[in-house]
Amino acid sequence: MKVQHAEEAFGSTAGRYGGGATDTSAAIRVSCRRREDGVDSGTCCDRSSAATATINHSDTATIAATVGRIDDNCKNCTAEQRRVRKPRRRSGSWPRTRSLNAPSPVQQFGPCGRIMKTSALVTTIQDPASQRLTWAKNPLSVLVIKKVRDMSVLPPFIELVRWLTQEKSMIVFVEHSVMEDTMLSSNSGFMEIREKLNSFQDSKDDLTDKIDFIICLGGDGTLLYASLLFQKSVPPVMAFHLGSLGFLTPFKFDNFQQQVTNVLEGHAALTLRSRLRCIIVKKNEDKEKPQPNLLVLNEVVIDRGPSPYLSNIDLFLDRKYITSVQGDGLIISTPTGSTAYAVAAGASMIHPSVPAIMVTPICPHSLSFRPIVVPAGVELSIMLSPDARSTAWVSFDGRNQQELCANDSLKVTTSIYSLPSICAEDQITDWFDSLAECLHWNVRKRQKHFEELSDLAHCKYEDSLNSTSKDTLLVTD
Repeated sequence: MKVQHAEEAFGSTAGRYGGGATDTSAAIRVSCRRREDGVDSGTCCDRSSAATATINHSDTATIAATVGRIDDNCKNCTAEQRRVRKPRRRSGSWPRTRSLNAPSPVQQFGPCGRIMKTSALVTTIQDPASQRLTWAKNPLSVLVIKKVRDMSVLPPFIELVRWLTQEKSMIVFVEHSVMEDTMLSSNSGFMEIREKLNSFQDSKDDLTDKIDFIICLGGDGTLLYASLLFQKSVPPVMAFHLGSLGFLTPFKFDNFQQQVTNVLEGHAALTLRSRLRCIIVKKNEDKEKPQPNLLVLNEVVIDRGPSPYLSNIDLFLDRKYITSVQGDGLIISTPTGSTAYAVAAGASMIHPSVPAIMVTPICPHSLSFRPIVVPAGVELSIMLSPDARSTAWVSFDGRNQQELCANDSLKVTTSIYSLPSICAEDQITDWFDSLAECLHWNVRKRQKHFEELSDLAHCKYEDSLNSTSKDTLLVTD
């Protein structure tokens, strides 16, 4: 039986748990012994195929009921198979409405980006190592985001934009501020291609279904900005390291022509970076009214702001009280954000493919308050404690700071709209290379080895002789 997705609990109608026809057939097609032999056309194999063709895939109740009828009527299924596949009925002692597992991410990125279907599918979950980019149609439009206030990025930006427009004949979008940049206006090379570019203004122009592909030139902030621009489906993102740290930007710009061509031809691995869906519910607002939500890639930070007092906030998980946080604040981060603010506050580093949410206190006034990791499918709620001395402040990926007052609540869960980050090599290599190069993970001087193995053997032989002689002396005495 399918369970209600966390975003549906928030009142969103954007997506359902699972992925449509593939998920339904996977839920129904559970083989019995007779089906594996391909005998007897009246078994659950044939009935499930017919049911799959006629069921409305958005109606999970119909699916569950049909599965139950199929299993009960199949004479070849064992009692154990009928018990396992019969839809689970919820009792009064089982009030959960969401899955503890991560929501299945949307596998469509922009107008034409897709996840390539492979044989590594297990029900609705695909092996992260097998995630490859494919295009439903040839990408025609590209959004180029460059680091601001950095002169060193201008030459690569002009070279890339000229190549995309002239060599690849692509429609290139840039920020409106780029078109008005005085440093670029004085560049003759940029003025030659300026008229061929399309501009947009943040928070005014809707880029949904206009962008097939995103290229970032700079540091991790450019990737965070791309996440902010697309609050639902995000086109595939290719990030070049031209900034300071560059943990999320695996590509080098030296051979950008070949690398971009490979991506446009569909030869690239993907890392689906989960994002958090955040809603602030104000005490004076109508609770039945749809609340605006914000998707963040790194973390949500709740702190004391300008107040000199400790933050005093209550943490709930699926509406159950967990603990009160007394300290400088709390960080709720994605696996991607675990290597950002969270790791500086003492949290562990989590690979971005792990479905989880990390909860990290900031300077807690308790020696036993350690960071924790919770399943990605839960809903976290944060409220001011009744005895809090001041309000709290919430920021989303370092932006859009808002005040959290008494009786206000912040609700956080994992979104179905992940950010598809294109890998330079693969998920494992890129992540561990970033750990080594950017954070110098596990860097220390190597322990010296013995000059020769014979020295080690000689030392052991002398030790054994010494112990033998001591034993002989004791016996003689």
